[in-house]
Amino acid sequence: MSEVTGRLVIQQCLSAVLKLSGADEEAPDTIEIGRGMVAFVCFLDMASEETVRKLTKHLTNVRLSENDAGRRVSVCDLQGDILIIPQASLGGRLRGKSMQYHMNVDKVLGKALYQKFCQSVRTAVEEVSSGNVKCGVYGARQILSTDTNGPFTHIIDV
Repeated sequence: MSEVTGRLVIQQCLSAVLKLSGADEEAPDTIEIGRGMVAFVCFLDMASEETVRKLTKHLTNVRLSENDAGRRVSVCDLQGDILIIPQASLGGRLRGKSMQYHMNVDKVLGKALYQKFCQSVRTAVEEVSSGNVKCGVYGARQILSTDTNGPFTHIIDV
């Protein structure tokens, strides 16, 4: 089995609001999406652009969203929105009573891969869907409020 280089936690939602604290001046204070999916992403040691490509494919193609007929479809088939949130804590490992994050990529590479991932997902969605892709800010404190319709929460490792 190959080494895990990226991790997604995805959850379908009816709506979500992400409030940012400590974001740069160019970023909005609040990001909102409608029906679609929230995706938390973490890049681990040895992550590369190939990791970005695989995670993009999985996020945009997984049949997790429920359409009006109750069938499972991709978020693109749903024409739903996607909110991508950087979540370095997904790379944590419990050691004793503390979490350690030695498996994560360094912050500079993590930020670059996150930005590539957001752009890659945005490009993939724009080709086939009218849904919006919105992204949190790497390294900023964030508060998420979400209304789920499930919950259908899944972890995808690549």
